[in-house]
Parts: sequence; structure tokens; C-alpha cells
Amino acid sequence: MTYNKLTGKELSRRQINEILKILEETYNGAETALKYKTPFQLLISTMLAAQSTDKRVNIVTEKLFKDYPDAASMRRMSEEQIREYIKTVGLYKAKAKNILNVSEILDEKYGGDIPATREELMALPGVGRKTANVVLSIAKNVPAIAVDTHVFRVSNRIGLARAKDVLNTEKQLMESIPKEKWSQAHHWLIWHGRKICRARNPLCTECPLNRICLYYRQNEKEDEGAAIAEK
Repeated sequence: MTYNKLTGKELSRRQINEILKILEETYNGAETALKYKTPFQLLISTMLAAQSTDKRVNIVTEKLFKDYPDAASMRRMSEEQIREYIKTVGLYKAKAKNILNVSEILDEKYGGDIPATREELMALPGVGRKTANVVLSIAKNVPAIAVDTHVFRVSNRIGLARAKDVLNTEKQLMESIPKEKWSQAHHWLIWHGRKICRARNPLCTECPLNRICLYYRQNEKEDEGAAIAEK
């Protein structure tokens, strides 16, 4: 057993590769739960998904995209009209303003498409690094790891990363995971977080990674120590 220089914990390269293999086998073909037809719609959906569920966003965008499917049509809406469509989504007032501004910029500057670089995407109102990475990865096939709450929690629990913030988690994952698997691994970690490695009451005993996972192994040691102390 050797120390992983990236995580500062006991995970060998062999174990990291095994984790990735198990995740790939378990969540093969996993993709975003957001429903969209164009890169523009994916961007808007991802913006809406901040502090909201994909399920709620899909309910909202089903009507929104049917009536206003592209940047050219959406920019003709008023901020108040957009609010009416998305009012059940968190932070809807700020999002309505950003969506209107983004639609205007994309229609005028990019012909309704989305830019192909992270820097250009992050220059758009309301688009942060996570949103940019999601859109680049899915719509432009650019290798990227978007770190949302699931990816942050799961990767740091397992031991693929050891970071206190999103940016350093992303950097460590980019070192731990081969570049050709970045975009896929993003989805594997999300679905693992949703199905098994939940924020509360994770299903550790059912997890296919538990014999490797640092979080589970540490908890096992603590439980053993408590049991010994009680005797």
C-alpha cells in the first residue's frame, strides 16, 4: 500500500484504477438527466439547475423550450415573462435576468450557438466554472470534469481527491483520472452520489466500492474501536 501524493491518503494507482473500473461497469452509459435538444438548451438547463433538481428543471424547460426553443426567440421575451416560466426553480429572479442577457449575447455574437471555450462561456452572465465544464463536456466533446455537490462529496469520500473546495477537487480529479475518462467519470460520480453515496445515510454496505473506499474503511475502524472500548 502506498500513499497517493495527490490525495495524501492511502490509495495506490492500482486502487484508483480499480475504483474507476467499478464505476464504469456500474454506471456505463450514464449521462445528464437534463432534457435538451440543442447546446443552447443544455446551457439554459444547466444554468437553471443550480440550487435546484434536474427533475424540477425538466418540468420547467419542457414548456419553456417548446415556446422559445432558441436564443433568437428567447431574447424577445421580457424578464418578467421568463420569470413566469421558471418561478418554481430556485433563485428564479436572478436566473431570469441572466437567461435573457445570455440569449441576447449568444444570438448576436455566436449566431445562437454556444462558445467552445471555458473562458468564453464563463464570460457569460450567470455561467460559472461548473456550468461551463458541463456544457463543454456534453455539447462540445471537450474533456472536462464538472464538480457539483455529488462529485465533490463522492470523490473526497472515496479518496480520489482530498480537497476542501471545488476547484482543488477538480484539479486533483484531473490528475487521478485519465483525461479520456474525465467527461464520463463526471457522470459516474454524480450517479453514484445519487444512488448510493448519499449526503445523509450513504448505503455503504451496498456500495461496490466499500472495500476500497477510504470513508468506509475509516468508519469500520472507528466502529471496531468503539466496540472494543465497550468491552
